[in-house]
Amino acid sequence: MGSEDGNLNCLQRSKCIVMLLLLPVLFIIPACGLGKAAVPENAAETPVVTEPIVEEPVTEETLPAYRAPLTGRPTEQPVTRRPLAVMINNAPAARPQSGLGQADIVYEVLAEGGVTRLVAIYQSGDETVRIGPVRSIRPYMIDLGESYHGVLVHAGASNDAFAILQRQHKEDLDEITNAGAYFWRDKSRKAPHNLYSNIEMLLEGAAKRKFAIEDENVPVHPFRGEDEPAEGTDAKRVEVKFQLNNYRVTYEYNDASRLYKRSINDSPHNDLDTGEQLTTANVVVMGANHKVLDDVGRLSVNLEIGGEAVIFQRGKMIRGQWVRKAGDIIRFVKDNEEIPFYPGITYVNIVPNESGFDSRFVVE
Repeated sequence: MGSEDGNLNCLQRSKCIVMLLLLPVLFIIPACGLGKAAVPENAAETPVVTEPIVEEPVTEETLPAYRAPLTGRPTEQPVTRRPLAVMINNAPAARPQSGLGQADIVYEVLAEGGVTRLVAIYQSGDETVRIGPVRSIRPYMIDLGESYHGVLVHAGASNDAFAILQRQHKEDLDEITNAGAYFWRDKSRKAPHNLYSNIEMLLEGAAKRKFAIEDENVPVHPFRGEDEPAEGTDAKRVEVKFQLNNYRVTYEYNDASRLYKRSINDSPHNDLDTGEQLTTANVVVMGANHKVLDDVGRLSVNLEIGGEAVIFQRGKMIRGQWVRKAGDIIRFVKDNEEIPFYPGITYVNIVPNESGFDSRFVVE
């Protein structure tokens, strides 16, 4: 009995020791199995940090609020000013001229004796920049200026042109007959190559004569987008021949500026006041029938029946035609669709058809 009791006590003591050893494990196992359910409600959880989603801002191309009607350039305000068509002297003694870089469109056309004259259409340029030298007008120059609804600005006229101005009561500012107060002479240059004005003074003169100085219905040319690819064949340089050798005009394309630089007789055609070479976004050469009217060499230039034309843009040349409807500007078409211009100044060179249109320009 004593021996059995001793063994029993030992066995019980062993079980107690085992139970004591297992007790911590029994507490650990349920805790592991319960996961989050075993965490007391008032226990603080570690917050889950998530990276914020950053959305890239959507950038939209900002379109200009307005565009100048005759250049297609962006403007902050609508341009509704009536154009001024200014006759600019282009004789060698009149060069370099002032203010041509502020024109919207420039037409170069023959006067008598092989001399060319510039009809500069101003609508959106700086009103204070001086323009000139101003010279006399011819009937076909009246036609060009009026096609843009322009007030005609000149100093004198041929007999035929003067008769048209008087009989048809044209709206013109003539330094000689009706608007001398709105011009001035530059004493550093010799007359008649020293007559100047500016848009501000000419608009004042137009208002004084009770001409309309606003016009929202000026005929316009269509325009391409700035980054629209050019069409046509490669043509980086074009030389235009009017009649006399000392009136050879060259336009050379510059890839960096995407403009053509204008030269006369292989020398840069610069602005007198800025010293900068004249540039243009679009160059047009168009052929028209010319007829000599008298011994002085005065001309009739037909700007109605249409004819051949070449357009130079972004180093490319497009062959097309020019067309004209009554009361409209001259337009340039290919396959019966009007050829749009790039935004900027446009120079239109009107050359004689005589001797063949293609003989009047050389392309490189």
